[in-house]
Amino acid sequence: MNENTLKQLDFQRIKEEIASYALTDSGKGLVTSLSPSFNKKQIAAWLDEVTEAVEILNKSESVPVHALDGIEIILSGMNKGTALRAVQFQKLLLFLDCCKKLKRFMKDKEFVAPRVSSYVYSIEDLPGLYEEISRCIRNGQVDDYASKELLKVRKQISIREERLKEKVNSMLKSNKYKTYIQEAIVSQRAGRYVIPVKKEYKGKVKGAVLDASASGSTLYIEPEEVGIQQDQLLYLKMEEESEVESVLLYLTGLVQQHEKELKLAVEIMINYDLLFAKAKYSRAKGGNAVELNESHYISLKNARHPLLRKDAVPLNIAMGGKFHALVITGPNTGGKTVSIKTVGLLTLMAQCGIHVPVEKGSHISIFQKILLDIGDGQNLQQNLSTFSSHVKNIIEILQEANDRSLILLDELGSGTDPGEGMGLATAILQKLYDKGATLLATTHYSEIKDFADREEGFINGSMEFNLETLEPTYRLIVGRGGESQAFSIALKLGMHPEIIEAAHRVTYKENRRYAGVSHDDYMRKEQERQVAVNRYARRERIEKETPKTEFPQFVMGDNVKVSPEGEIGIVEKGPDKMGSYTVWVKGEKREVNHKRLELYISAKELYPKDYDFDIVFKSKEYRKKSHQMNRRHDEETVIYHDEHK
Repeated sequence: MNENTLKQLDFQRIKEEIASYALTDSGKGLVTSLSPSFNKKQIAAWLDEVTEAVEILNKSESVPVHALDGIEIILSGMNKGTALRAVQFQKLLLFLDCCKKLKRFMKDKEFVAPRVSSYVYSIEDLPGLYEEISRCIRNGQVDDYASKELLKVRKQISIREERLKEKVNSMLKSNKYKTYIQEAIVSQRAGRYVIPVKKEYKGKVKGAVLDASASGSTLYIEPEEVGIQQDQLLYLKMEEESEVESVLLYLTGLVQQHEKELKLAVEIMINYDLLFAKAKYSRAKGGNAVELNESHYISLKNARHPLLRKDAVPLNIAMGGKFHALVITGPNTGGKTVSIKTVGLLTLMAQCGIHVPVEKGSHISIFQKILLDIGDGQNLQQNLSTFSSHVKNIIEILQEANDRSLILLDELGSGTDPGEGMGLATAILQKLYDKGATLLATTHYSEIKDFADREEGFINGSMEFNLETLEPTYRLIVGRGGESQAFSIALKLGMHPEIIEAAHRVTYKENRRYAGVSHDDYMRKEQERQVAVNRYARRERIEKETPKTEFPQFVMGDNVKVSPEGEIGIVEKGPDKMGSYTVWVKGEKREVNHKRLELYISAKELYPKDYDFDIVFKSKEYRKKSHQMNRRHDEETVIYHDEHK
């Protein structure tokens, strides 16, 4: 995956959110280094592990994965001829204790998470090392009982210090020094006991001046009487340091003997931190594992872009099988760009072993490359225009694309003359499709919608628009191209009908009356007729320019499977000039292109010869009126032949 793809899809922000759930710096580092895999079995294993980790968190929020900070640095300092410090042994002790707790914790989770809980068996118990460190190190210091020699010398130091304090105190309280002393307080300078003597009595107290007060009025003198004893104390402390170093070297040697086991335990603990960070992110986003395939099949159910609010309109999309190219139309700010970015980002996340915010049963295909052209990409330093930057980017995409690529193209062909831009866009789409890539493209060009209607492997989609509220619903509808709503919106907003009629003549080369119709009535009753007229006019133009195409033939009553949803419908009539049939699906009449239909059960297998299909396609009221009119003329009875069931 190139850096442009990761940046445009905001994958770094996703990793930052996941890293915030990690407990250790090493775990955060693993999150930020996540990269997609192209191995189906590996990805599936990653996703299964996260699923098990979520189950563990559902049972217990607190997982004993901590005490890792500084451990890697400690182990990296092994075999360098120096002893570890007491505070480092204290950290190792905490880490070993954490390993024991984690093993006990996972043993209770073997039923709900057999794979994840099994990893702790690679962490070896090191009771000997744990006991020795516990015996020798207390509160970050080498304990008195770490060795017999250390205990002996520390007892001698304690006795010697006590005698020194008594000696100095007796001097401070004696009448001999009472006049010379500034204050009767025992203090130390450079680790040696001193008495505070007034400056003018310096010569009255024999000894070495070790320090003076800030004002110079007080001198801190080590009396000759205690100097020899303090030298003996210093010698004992040197012995203590030597013995402490011997203990630390001994413990360091023990750690080095178990270096391999310790490094493996650290690695497992860090991977647990990464795994549970993914699991916590999954719970926060309502994530699920997806079914994986390598056949370009994508089916996202109620998918949400993970960086949007939870109340964002979910995305439902299915593509693959008969078509691998989806062309999405719709108004600006209607959600087209977010839709294709959602598909790209969720694919990228899944290939990194991250649960994605979709319903269970969703499918994602594995791609080696996700290539995209989103945004204007304008570079002022290189003096590239918006169109030029698009073209430069798309040239690179054309060079890299293959049958393992997912291509995301936003507003293809924009930024230049509409006619030339449309022609270039269709040629690019065809070339990328011929290379075997999976395509999701957004466009405003109606000609590209018609191109997708008639080309094998392509299908239209549109972002729904509410004409009553004049607002997008952000809902993607696959299998139907969006229609222009400019005239409808203008009329509803109060533009004079004559202006709209003139615009209609220029656009469609036909007359159309808009005047005299109330806005609400027009919006409610005439919208479908206008859409049909517009579609028919465009198809007429295409029909004249396009060679006749043989469409698969379905007859009335055929049971067909409608892709991509896989719903079963009944053919009523068709095909029209564009190869679309009228199909009843779940009690609703739909216009469906032949590319989305597959024969399920033929009519001749289901119905006898000369079967009255009015029973299937007409309502009971319609059949009653028809029977009545066949018997006699009735001026008050009216039958609408387009009435629904």
